[in-house]
Amino acid sequence: MADRAPQQITTIPKLGVGLNYQPQFQPFLDNHYHEFDFLEIVPDVFWIDRGIGASPRYIEDAVQTVFLRRMLSRMPVIMHSIGLSIGSAHRFNRSQLVQLAKWQSWLGSPWHSDHIAFHLTGTTLADAHGFERGGESNAGVTMPLRRTYESLRLLGRRVQLVQRRIQAPFLLENNVYFVEMPGDELSESRFLNTLCRQTGCGLLLDLHNVYCNSLNMGGSAWTLLEELDLSNVVEIHLGGGHEDGPYYLDSHSGRTPEPVWAMLDYVLAHTDTVAGVVFELFGSWYSTMGENGLSEELGRMKRAWKRAQSARRAVGIPA
Repeated sequence: MADRAPQQITTIPKLGVGLNYQPQFQPFLDNHYHEFDFLEIVPDVFWIDRGIGASPRYIEDAVQTVFLRRMLSRMPVIMHSIGLSIGSAHRFNRSQLVQLAKWQSWLGSPWHSDHIAFHLTGTTLADAHGFERGGESNAGVTMPLRRTYESLRLLGRRVQLVQRRIQAPFLLENNVYFVEMPGDELSESRFLNTLCRQTGCGLLLDLHNVYCNSLNMGGSAWTLLEELDLSNVVEIHLGGGHEDGPYYLDSHSGRTPEPVWAMLDYVLAHTDTVAGVVFELFGSWYSTMGENGLSEELGRMKRAWKRAQSARRAVGIPA
């Protein structure tokens, strides 16, 4: 696949610090919206997908959508979807592009994103008479791809379809993984660099995923960051996790670990393309972290953002 010119990620407005949406956060979002600059949503949670052939296909959650409109009147809202399954071998959920394009048109967010992953898997089942029938399963989690040239070709075709359908820069997020994938042909950094170069998509760099992989798989998070072409990074995700048996999980369950803060400072100091830094917390952990804890996390993110912008201005680089 021929290299494509990068999307105009350098012209994306610098939004600053963002927070992911969870229904449990609604009181916090209403009362503390001055503490962050934009809201990131998983649009899939705002509708029910009734499946191919249903009319209407998508039923939108009226109560949550009303709340979202209120937030949109206060700040930008960015779509970070989970439903495309862009890495599935048998198909990806291209039918969702119509719904995503509809939401992009009214949200007007300066970029949107999904994951370098899959959750839909093709299956072959035997019926009562022993005949094989095609089927599909939903893993329910984002499964990582093998880092191969065939995966790059598959992603390239699908990224182009997304870019043609939705008129906003498209980002893909690096995934977390817990085992070495058989047949990998490229390192993670080379895979991500090649994907962005060949498709013109940007990178949503989840630094907690990088940290998680370094703990579970060995290797150095810093080596990955040094090898990455950071000029592709448009958005950064922060978050926390916890240990479960032999693994450290990317569970979005609390404060950002200290090593991840150091990685954030490094990335912000080495590229001027980052338009936003988002803290992710699952709603089920909100009561554990608490309102004050969430405010403190956002405050620390703002200080890191302002330090980086001030440093750029000091050397004559527009912030």
